Amino acid sequence: MKLFEYEAKDIIRKYGVETPKGVVVKEGDDVKKAIQDAGLVPPLAVKAQVLVAGRGKAGGIKLVNSVDEAVTVSQQLFKTPIKGIKPSILLIEQAIKHDVELYAGIVLDRSERKPLVLVSKYGGMDLEEVAKEHPEAIIKYYVDPYKGLKSYEARSLGKQLGLSGRQLSSFESFLQALYNAFMDYDAELAESNPLALLPDKVLPLDLRIIIDDNSLFRHSEYAVTEKERLGELTEREIAAREKDLAYVELDGDVGVIGNGAGLTMTTMDLVYEFGMRPANFLDVGGGAEAEHIKDAVEFVMSDPKVKKVFINIFGGITRADEVARGIVMALEELGNKAKPLVVRLTGTNEEQGRDILKKVGITPYSDPLEALQTLKNL
Repeated sequence: MKLFEYEAKDIIRKYGVETPKGVVVKEGDDVKKAIQDAGLVPPLAVKAQVLVAGRGKAGGIKLVNSVDEAVTVSQQLFKTPIKGIKPSILLIEQAIKHDVELYAGIVLDRSERKPLVLVSKYGGMDLEEVAKEHPEAIIKYYVDPYKGLKSYEARSLGKQLGLSGRQLSSFESFLQALYNAFMDYDAELAESNPLALLPDKVLPLDLRIIIDDNSLFRHSEYAVTEKERLGELTEREIAAREKDLAYVELDGDVGVIGNGAGLTMTTMDLVYEFGMRPANFLDVGGGAEAEHIKDAVEFVMSDPKVKKVFINIFGGITRADEVARGIVMALEELGNKAKPLVVRLTGTNEEQGRDILKKVGITPYSDPLEALQTLKNL
């Protein structure tokens, strides 16, 4: 789960890290009063809270020089989609004058099974760009998770960035706090970019934390804001989540259902290859039972823009007969609202599944390319 910037900063402050003074406002709030109540003095940074990278380049972060300008800009940002997402929350912060920006981040390197600390003196840029243009400028350091990030290790990384004195001490404290937050919150990523270098300290101007979804049962406090997060999903994506369907809405007219994210994405690519456009991504997962398949088929066919549906199942732990039963159940439920569909079905209990489909007039395919050609001709 990606956290909003203001949530990530709430976390890092628990570890004693100073962040720019700011206030969170929601659409409909009295922005002027919120700024004044928070004691903020221009210049200010008005920042759209959307869960995408590159907000600044996309126009989601604006610097203003008066409270009235902050109000005007806030109203504009609430109406402006940032990378397709319309913000419902803004963070208004004290703008911090600075000349140098650093990068500090921690990711989980699954191949090494260790946290990996990444620091660079090229903050403010995408790390991918830094890696491409200045690979030598990214300093990497693996942390022993049993020992944690020690002071001398954080200090050594700061020295490699050329820091000394109070800047170095501040960087050391910040990096240890970031590491501790990373571990305590079961994060996949914790990073600050940019991390402003001030004369006597470092200060995180931006902060991102992504919590491993598998650990959310240990961080139930974020369930409270789930509805706010869902504001960034389409109505159909929200409805799909309530049905426990892994669904992403797209703008084509071919409904796509597969099992496994890899196969489903490959299926979408094949749909494009045959000159058609997917209306969605829907992964029924492994071991899906008939009822789950029924829900998936009904859900995709209920999309008004879907003209026809392609189901691509490779049965491993998923049983082809269960899939077939689910398809038949959905078609019976939909009646004359059912839309044309083509099924590619192979794997475990394939013969039983094929027999079930044939009894209702559906000819299943083994070859996905043959199936797609049939779909194209519908």
